[in-house]
Amino acid sequence: MTTLPTRPTLLVLDAEPLPRLGRLTGHARVVHTGADRLAERLPQADVLLVWDFTSHAVREAWPGEGPRPRWVHTASAGVEHLMCPELAASDTVVTNARGIFDQPIAEYVAALVLAVAKDLPRTLEHQRERAWRHRESRRVAGTRACVVGSGPIGRAIVRTLKALGVTTALVGRTPRTGIHGPADLDRLVSRADWVIAAAPLTEQTHHMFDAHRFGVMQPSAFFVNVGRGGLVDEDALAHALTRRWIAGAALDVFTTEPLPEDSPLWGLSGLIVSPHMSGDTIGWRDELGKQFVELYERWAAGRSLVNVVDKKRGYVPGH
Repeated sequence: MTTLPTRPTLLVLDAEPLPRLGRLTGHARVVHTGADRLAERLPQADVLLVWDFTSHAVREAWPGEGPRPRWVHTASAGVEHLMCPELAASDTVVTNARGIFDQPIAEYVAALVLAVAKDLPRTLEHQRERAWRHRESRRVAGTRACVVGSGPIGRAIVRTLKALGVTTALVGRTPRTGIHGPADLDRLVSRADWVIAAAPLTEQTHHMFDAHRFGVMQPSAFFVNVGRGGLVDEDALAHALTRRWIAGAALDVFTTEPLPEDSPLWGLSGLIVSPHMSGDTIGWRDELGKQFVELYERWAAGRSLVNVVDKKRGYVPGH
């Protein structure tokens, strides 16, 4: 069992509002920092909590001199914002917020599927115009979905869509019972009414949704990305929507966030833009703080951590 200091130093890379860590009072020396002082404070930290999970400060500060924290936790599912070669090669354990966002994101995807099938955006538009325009909408039950990303988020999406009567296929990194492998992706995408990207961002998944993949989709297909912005070649998506290769799309994540005001994606016909909010339900920050406190108590007691990221793969293995 590792011998810990009487009061280990917990360094928090801050973002507002600050995390609630009350249970750690007396058990940790909590030091808050901004990105500007992270590099100088890293050598004194036993643990680093990356509360500002939109910052790339860790990736930039980590290669410096001196000792480094033995454990880094990020309050997010993705870890690409903090990983660098030096951190990947170190003995430092990295954990993430796996489990917090699964069902909220699944509900968000289901809401998009229902809204599009029932033509709710146009209903609201007609209401603003005071226009009575009766039309028929689409049944969701009996349609097909291809969910790419077999982690907890992807599996939650599958469960939720199945409850609506959607026939689902789940695609992961390796094929196994109930999960298709990458070799089946084009075939499944070509038959799907709903294509949902929920995969981690890795070298293998970067721009996996490109001109080829949008080209094999049905003209009636609707594409959703709730994974990572880098999964999608945004120029190829814009081209596919403009040429009507697909019926529409919804992006909750983007290559550059916040999405610049001058981005053509804002005004692209057929595209729903949301500001990386699919997993952010009321009270989500409190859940993130509680999760970290529970992990810290495991670590301080010498117990093994959960949600441990494979630093070379870029996600928690086992899915």
